[in-house]
Formats: sequence, structure tokens, C-alpha cells
Amino acid sequence: MADIIVAGNTSGSVTISAPLVAGSTVLTLPVIAADTLAGIAATQTLTNKTLVAPALGTPASGVLTNCTGVAKAALPAGSVLQVVSTTLATTMTTTSTSFVDTGVTATITPTSATSKILVVVNMTGGETSASAYKLLRGATALSFSTAGSVLNGTFGKYNSSNVLVNSAGFNYLDSPATTSSTIYKVQIAIDTGTGSINRRTLDTAFCFTSGITLMEIQG
Repeated sequence: MADIIVAGNTSGSVTISAPLVAGSTVLTLPVIAADTLAGIAATQTLTNKTLVAPALGTPASGVLTNCTGVAKAALPAGSVLQVVSTTLATTMTTTSTSFVDTGVTATITPTSATSKILVVVNMTGGETSASAYKLLRGATALSFSTAGSVLNGTFGKYNSSNVLVNSAGFNYLDSPATTSSTIYKVQIAIDTGTGSINRRTLDTAFCFTSGITLMEIQG
């Protein structure tokens, strides 16, 4: 018998048709007090269901409710995957004409080798002549300025004693191509005289802060 016909309670009937199969197939009904079977073409609401590795296709739009997480790999290109930010509140002074570490540094571990890292830096300090900044990934120089240009920043004379206060803000989009822990840092070099980070040169009364923010961007 290919079909089973079940008469309706008041009228009509329901026909249960067996598909063409090779061999025997078992369809097990759940052991529950009362429930309703879901149909593939019916408009229904599923409750308390767990989907294991579902193939949801590519919906044009959708609203996620009670979603505890979305895989980072499923996010579109340009999404921010993680953010690391550090602030330097201490001061440093240097007379080095070669680049030395400022203490402005942050470390990030990319989740994918195809990710990009957006580096955003703000620096404050002082100088008696002119300074330059360099951004590095580990030992690799990514971007640097010539003396006095401070990487898209600005500087100006602070008082009559020719002591300068500079404020530098710059960013860099890097492609480290790694999933290993990666450090970014800023270095400074002085043309002549003395330079400081987070304070007006030769004056401890005016202290500032500098910082660096790393954002992993989905590639």
C-alpha cells in the first residue's frame, strides 16, 4: 500500500503518501503528549529548536533575536573584529638624534591572516628644536616623518623661550598577514636639543597623555 488515507474529524481526509525508496525507510515520530508536525511549505514558528551547522543561504535581510554570537569569519569585509587601546600617562625625555621608543605601544593578535590593522595614534610632547616620529610593527618601520613634520600633526611655539609643544595625530592601515601576537609602537628622534613625550620640554608642570589604538578589520 503506497498511501494511507486518514478521514478528517468532521470532513475531508489526509493522505499520507510514501515516496519511492530503495529498501526500507523508518520514520520515527517523537514521543510527546501533544504536538504539531512542521511542514516545509507551511508558515510556522519553531520554538526551542537547535540548528546544528545550518545552511541558511544568503538572506537579503534578517533580524537576529537572542543570538549569542556570530562567527567572525561570517562578518562582511570592513567589519571591526576587535579593538585594543592603550594610553601612556608617564613622561619621557630624549636628546637622541636616532629614533628611540616613546613608550606608546600596543599589542594585538589578529584572528585571521587576511585581516588589516588600523593603527590610530595621538602624541603630545615638547621640543627645543624639531622632532620626528616613526610608527613600527615590531622592528619594521611602517611610516615616519622628517624633523618637524610629526606625521600629519601640528606643532607651534609655546612661549618666548622658544620651547615648543607638539600634538601629532596620525593613522596607518597595515596588513600584517599573521595570526601571531603583533606589537605596534611609536619612536621619536630629535633634530637638536631636547624632546619630551607627555610634557612641555624642560617643564614638568604641564603633563599630557598619548595613546595608540589598534583595530582589526575584516579583510
